[in-house]
Amino acid sequence: MNTSFSIKNWALEDRPREKYVTKGMNSLTDAELFAILLGSGYKEKSALDLSKEMLMSVSNNLDDFARLTMKDLMKFKGIGEVKAISLQVAFEIARRRILAEHTIDVIKSSYDVFRLLGSKLQDLIVEEFHIILMNRKNKILSVHKISEGGTSGTVVDAKIIFKKAIDHLASSLILVHNHPSGNKLPSNADMEITKKIKSFGELIDITILDHIIIANDNYFSFADENVL
Repeated sequence: MNTSFSIKNWALEDRPREKYVTKGMNSLTDAELFAILLGSGYKEKSALDLSKEMLMSVSNNLDDFARLTMKDLMKFKGIGEVKAISLQVAFEIARRRILAEHTIDVIKSSYDVFRLLGSKLQDLIVEEFHIILMNRKNKILSVHKISEGGTSGTVVDAKIIFKKAIDHLASSLILVHNHPSGNKLPSNADMEITKKIKSFGELIDITILDHIIIANDNYFSFADENVL
């Protein structure tokens, strides 16, 4: 049996776990971090080589890696359900830490919206539409997911949006949705639904302050671009 692929046969200082202990977390490459999560590879590839293969499949882009589904991950030889879950759990923990660090009570800018919901929406492979409900001082009352669709769109019902707003006695709201394609620019459909919801809001004295489109690590603000 050829065991040259096993990390156990490497020099101690080259093994990811030992390297972490002796040199610290910052000394590890992305591939070495993933190798520690995987724990093992298979006969022809070490955990590190398997990690490198997976990263290369997304051009070493961690944002793209985070968007890989269970099915995508399990296409790699040596990745079963348990390892795929471990990888996805690691990214979910990272997302939750970001959310915890970016707790926001008052919306003062479009960037505050991105900080609030960016980590939640930027890695999704389907579109989701959310609303942020606020009082007259822009203090957040609540955040709600209104709909979930496919990779290129989701159905938005204005009646549901304003029922939520009325139930929570909101004075204003911000619309937020993501573009899994990575293109932050609004589509014609985005423009139309924004106009429709804004007009409806004016009739019942609920102001639409902005519509934010989140695309990977970037965003588009209707208010900032003066197209609201």
